[in-house]
Amino acid sequence: MTDWVADELGVSKDDASALRNKYWLEHGTTLSGMMRLHGTDPLPYLTYVHDIDFSVLAPDPALRDAIGALDGRKIVFTNGSAPYAQQVLIARGLSGLFDAVYGIEHAGFHPKPSAQAYAEILTQDNMHAREAAMFEDDPRNLEVPHQLGMKTVHVAPQKDAHTAPYVQHHTDDLTGFLQKLSR
Repeated sequence: MTDWVADELGVSKDDASALRNKYWLEHGTTLSGMMRLHGTDPLPYLTYVHDIDFSVLAPDPALRDAIGALDGRKIVFTNGSAPYAQQVLIARGLSGLFDAVYGIEHAGFHPKPSAQAYAEILTQDNMHAREAAMFEDDPRNLEVPHQLGMKTVHVAPQKDAHTAPYVQHHTDDLTGFLQKLSR
């Protein structure tokens, strides 16, 4: 991302890194800040930043089984693109488990934690927030789902556990957490 921002704006890598972080904090994603402040076309950006080596990701049969054992509709909603999310799911051996995969493009390029992003996805999926749970590694992205009535789960190492009232559960073991839910 830093290289792309540096090239796009003609700034040093240090300046690009600072802008990338600032835009992520202030706009939800670097892309959102670039779009709002610089008129950036999102598609070249997403193509560039998602051109990565997926071979470093390994299948996780236990996680696959834990997700598969859950009742109800399961979706992915990412601030990345849907094709990127699909590639991650394939690399992790999780493809075919989810009823839908939504990327930032499905949310009109409004990123989490924007309320508009969640509204777009809930509408497209015909989902009722009070019947859903949101699993997220960035605690900022759990506040709006909690306000909407979703159950919220922060997935992160214990040292990064977030104690805000909108974080209802924390786990550093997603597989184990899901296994307990399906018992």
